[in-house]
Amino acid sequence: MKLLLIHQAFAALDEPGGTRHHELARFFAERGHQVVVITSPINYMTGAKQSGEKVEHIKMGAGEVLIYRAPVYGAFHRSFFHRTLSFISFMISSLWYALRVKDVEVVWATSPPIFQGITAWLVAKLRRKPILFEVRDLWPAFAVQVGVLKNRLLIVASEWLERFLLRQADRVVVNSPGFVAHVSERGAKHVDVIPNGSDLDLFALPEDGDEFRRANGLEGKFVVLYAGAHGLSNDLDQVLAAAEELRMASEIVFVLVGDGKEKPRLQRKATDLGLTNVVFLPPVAKTAMAKVIHGADVCLAILKPIPLYGTVYPNKVFDYMAAGRAVLLAIPGVIREVIEENRAGIAIPPGDSHALAEAVLALAHQRELVAELGKNGQRAIETKFNRRKLAADFLSIFEELASKSG
Repeated sequence: MKLLLIHQAFAALDEPGGTRHHELARFFAERGHQVVVITSPINYMTGAKQSGEKVEHIKMGAGEVLIYRAPVYGAFHRSFFHRTLSFISFMISSLWYALRVKDVEVVWATSPPIFQGITAWLVAKLRRKPILFEVRDLWPAFAVQVGVLKNRLLIVASEWLERFLLRQADRVVVNSPGFVAHVSERGAKHVDVIPNGSDLDLFALPEDGDEFRRANGLEGKFVVLYAGAHGLSNDLDQVLAAAEELRMASEIVFVLVGDGKEKPRLQRKATDLGLTNVVFLPPVAKTAMAKVIHGADVCLAILKPIPLYGTVYPNKVFDYMAAGRAVLLAIPGVIREVIEENRAGIAIPPGDSHALAEAVLALAHQRELVAELGKNGQRAIETKFNRRKLAADFLSIFEELASKSG
């Protein structure tokens, strides 16, 4: 079977960012299939340009992964306007590349960004092949609630495009059960849930975290780690406020690993507040993330207090659990149910820096509980959210689509 994935924000294992699709593509290739990926040369988290060849060939047993990097407008992180230009440029350049790929059996679209869904739909129509539309975030609904997307005309057009792509898809896959109602109400005919999960082989390593701690002066500290994007949605101002409240608790340190549009502002704010208990570190590749997470005591997942965020299954939560670290969760809804049902961490209200500070202080004095919560989370990944098991479920959907297309 030959799959065509069009995904501007595709990240390989040696790049910072979410690597769900790279992991899935490698799994499919191991099973003897060919996955052709058309992506951008610009890393969506750092804005750095990928060096090396424009075509990467990964051989996996009888299968292979081919990665083509289509040229795009590069000023991705400047503003919403420039980001939109980047999306549109990729929509056009990826179409040129996609139409040159022969013998495709299933077209794989993923959102966000939703504009690349237009390319996938055009290719599927022109080739008369089925299209699977994967929804990883509810765009444009999230952008509207956060306040990033305000223009009424753009909102109407984006919502129309979302409905159009959902109606046109032969199958719709969502990565959170919280998305099912939303996509169904907007025209999705057949919805499957393939939740986010994690790869225990990547994270359940015999790492004690000492190397990471020594490298960053964290020996003897109670480390609260946030790893991921530093954007408008991530509400990291609450972390700085909690750190300010805990400035006298010298053993507690907040470590923020990652990049994003808000990071320079957050760094200036931490400096202005004189926060010596906050450490900012650059993003790391997925292959190096295990050492970072094992260097923490507790790992934080946080989003702004927006009702729609109660529908998400953040990738980072499952990676934290796979590494055996207790999760400190400031996100309501379905992911809170996962944490509480599996006793994998502590949930607090989003947008409440005082609750965050109190939870960190309590956990710092309950090290046995922290260890127990981490072990519980690791067991949940093994039994319920194992990436390889979920990849096999995903593959069966593609095989079903390919068989029906003939």
